Amino acid sequence: MKFLKSLAVFGLLAASLATAFAQEAVIRKNLAEKFPAFAKIDEVTKTPMSGLYEVRVGFDIFYTDEQGEYLLQGNLLDVKNRRNLTEERVEKLSAVDFDKLPLTDAFKIVRGDGKRKLAVFEDPNCGYCKRFERDLTNVDNVTVYLFLYPVLGPDSVTKSRNIWCAKDKAKAWNDWMLRNTTPANAECDVAALKRNREFGQKYNITGTPTLIFADGSRAPGAVSAQEVEKMLVAAKKP
Repeated sequence: MKFLKSLAVFGLLAASLATAFAQEAVIRKNLAEKFPAFAKIDEVTKTPMSGLYEVRVGFDIFYTDEQGEYLLQGNLLDVKNRRNLTEERVEKLSAVDFDKLPLTDAFKIVRGDGKRKLAVFEDPNCGYCKRFERDLTNVDNVTVYLFLYPVLGPDSVTKSRNIWCAKDKAKAWNDWMLRNTTPANAECDVAALKRNREFGQKYNITGTPTLIFADGSRAPGAVSAQEVEKMLVAAKKP
C-alpha cells in the first residue's frame, strides 16, 4: 500500500514537472519570436502571483503571462508582507561571496586593528568616490580591499594604471582621492584592472563606489560613515 502511495506521489510530481517544462518552453518560444532580445533567456520561473512568470535575461527581470503574449518590467510587490520581490531577486542574483573575491586584484588599506573587512570598487575620477573616501576616513578598525574599477573613460584607465603600478598603491590612492595629488606615471602588468571590469560586469557592478561587506551584502553609492559602520556591525552578526 505504501509503495502504491509513493508511486502515485511520484507520478503527480513527474506530471507537474512536465507541465512546468512545457509552460516554460511555450513562454521561451513566443517571446523569442516576438522580441529578438529574448532569444537568449537565462531563466523562466513561476512567481507567487497566479498566472505570472518571471523571465530573467542576465540581471534584467521581466514578467509575462502563461503564453508569453504580454510583457511587464517593473517591481513585483508582496503587499501583505511588505516585500519588493523584484528587488530581492536582483540582490540574490548579484550577491558576492566575500571569501571568493579575487583579493589579489585589489590593494589593502588598513585602519586601526583592521579586523573588520570591506571591499570597494571605485573609479579614481568618480566624484562620489572622492566624497565617500573622505567620509570613510572616519571609520576605524577595518581593512579595505580597494578594487580599481576604471569605467569613466580613458583618463580613469590611466590614473588606475599609475595607482596600481605605484610602489605604495595605498599612498598613491589616498594622495589622489584625499589630497588631489595626481599619481605619477608608472608602468607594470595591469591585467588585474581588466579582470576587475570583467568581475564587475559578471556581478552587476554598474556604478561606483560599490561596497561589499563580509556577509556578502552590498551597497551602491557614496554611503555615509555612519551607514558603513552600521553595515560593518551587521555583517559580523551570525
